[in-house]
Amino acid sequence: MGIKALALFSGGLDSVLAAKIVMNQGVPTEALFLLNTFLQKSPVSQWGIKVHTLDVCRPHLKLIQKPRYGYGRNMNPCIDCRILMLQEAKSFMQTHGFSFLVSGEVLGQRPMSQRKGNLDIIDRDAQVKGLILRPLSAKLLEPTLAEEKGWVNRDKLFAFSGRSRKPQLALAKELGIKDYLAPAGGCLLAEAAFARKLQDLTMSGKFELDDVRLLRIGRHFRYSSLTKIIVGRNEQENNSLMSLAGDKDIIMKLRDFAGPITVLRHIGSTFANGAIGIAARLTTRYSKGKEQKSVCVEYWRKSSGNKKSIAAVSAAEELIEQMRI
Repeated sequence: MGIKALALFSGGLDSVLAAKIVMNQGVPTEALFLLNTFLQKSPVSQWGIKVHTLDVCRPHLKLIQKPRYGYGRNMNPCIDCRILMLQEAKSFMQTHGFSFLVSGEVLGQRPMSQRKGNLDIIDRDAQVKGLILRPLSAKLLEPTLAEEKGWVNRDKLFAFSGRSRKPQLALAKELGIKDYLAPAGGCLLAEAAFARKLQDLTMSGKFELDDVRLLRIGRHFRYSSLTKIIVGRNEQENNSLMSLAGDKDIIMKLRDFAGPITVLRHIGSTFANGAIGIAARLTTRYSKGKEQKSVCVEYWRKSSGNKKSIAAVSAAEELIEQMRI
């Protein structure tokens, strides 16, 4: 079997360039997209490379709760995350007969995971030292197996560093690459608003995959340490909330006015009446019936579908701010 490269692929410009550089040296290259819960977009290849997808949501979720190397500015455990991704990529590489890994990382571009010392830690802990080629910064790093074996020509690699993207944009133009994701819209863990919701979830003592997926949708309110309320912001989110609601969750909507779907989630099986009333008021607040003296809010458990109703008035702004996550 001949030499084959496996490129870690996000769909962003750097990962596209890294794979293209290796492909242009005549090395057969395929890509691997490592799917986790916190990526906002999934890449679609439009430039002639086969993309494999590997779901790492559960192991990724586990490491987030207690990362060995800590968090970045928000809840982004970048070093631990990168170690996990490279471990998974190495396993895939070995199982599927690839010869080495390719990454679009640029030395110094990200303050936590792409400094020289941290790259060394990541490669050591993931046990990929020498196996991973970073074409965009290769001339600033030690030669890898692919270079030493002559599978790629080091002279045709690059010495990019720092946060400026001008060198990558110029190279993309030179190589005729136009289809790639914008730099913005990456990992949700690095966003302050999402990190705040995730921190709240960790303090509740329940940290399951379906709870985390709900964090991406709607307005979130904390009623108690055991109970939270999620209110949809548009039709798409309403549909998503209906889909993601668990059998024990309570679902709410107004009977006579257009408005949101609300999910009331509780750790345990019994909801306090007060929680249902507050959820109904929040549902009303974001509906077409918010100016009415009182509206009818229907609610039911997803598992049974037996509807009940409660009269509610719109929640006051003070209550909203007090509960908002």
